[in-house]
Amino acid sequence: MTQAVAMTPDALAPDSAFPSRWTVDAVLALYELPFMDLLWRAQSAHRQHFDANEIQRSTLLSIKTGGCSEDCGYCSQSARYDTEVARKHLMPVEEVVAAARAAKENGVSRFCMGAAWKSPREGDLEKVMEMVRAVKELGLETCVTLGMLKEGQAQKLKEAGLDYYNHNLDTDREFYGQVVKSHTHDDRMETLSQVRDAGIHICSGGIIGMGESRRNRAALLAQLANLPTPPESVPINNLVPIPGTPFGELPPLDPFEFVRTIAAARIVMPTSHVRLSAGRENMSDELQALCFLAGANSMFYGDHLLTSPNADVSRDEALFGRLGLRPV
Repeated sequence: MTQAVAMTPDALAPDSAFPSRWTVDAVLALYELPFMDLLWRAQSAHRQHFDANEIQRSTLLSIKTGGCSEDCGYCSQSARYDTEVARKHLMPVEEVVAAARAAKENGVSRFCMGAAWKSPREGDLEKVMEMVRAVKELGLETCVTLGMLKEGQAQKLKEAGLDYYNHNLDTDREFYGQVVKSHTHDDRMETLSQVRDAGIHICSGGIIGMGESRRNRAALLAQLANLPTPPESVPINNLVPIPGTPFGELPPLDPFEFVRTIAAARIVMPTSHVRLSAGRENMSDELQALCFLAGANSMFYGDHLLTSPNADVSRDEALFGRLGLRPV
């Protein structure tokens, strides 16, 4: 018989010297709880701050695809790898607005725009700002992911009316060099700092299943939770292996480990929206239901993400009906 894991206060609570700060060991202790105890704790935390039957829906549009100079090992858009993604120029504003209007008609509340850049040039940033203003006029929340920002660019986006800036940490500092070598973990943190200083909400999470350890996953969540203000939105991506990239042949992650990551994220960031992101197309309805039980209360909605397919809209609607979930 397997011996039960003792749930001591010291093992499961944030660092007592810093009540708002989580140690890696404390997050790791959450991961190592019996699965049912972990889900019970996560669902309890979730219900303290959210309606457990509501799901926030976002749509993600690639406004500039491919040709990125970065070497992120998971990315189909890197110019360094031979993938099937074709390079495309920045979309015209009117096409972006048409896509945003269609997303709103489908019940989406936030429209996210992604561009494959290491960092946006000033001329391109001006065009993105025009997109932000136009999408805002439709009554949607706006989010962009444009890479690392230069000084002053976050403030310009704020003045254009941007609500969220997405900039994932991807993984923890220790494992980061095995994922990306063309920039550093500190570079990512610097952009998050600029975004927060500009008064823009942060959307930042990670990718699970890149060969990292459970401790790496716990450290990523601790880093996010320990930001001066945790991200308002935390996307948890399940790696989609892309042929031609360094991670194209990695085996799939144990589904229960993915659910554990969702649950740990909910506990350490109880007021954040935890989003099911990439990889959802390959998840069963039962696995997605476990993720919602573990505290996921946001999802990308629509048939495509940046370059990867997403779960079919009709399938999502059927799942919502079966589970009694309400989109917001």
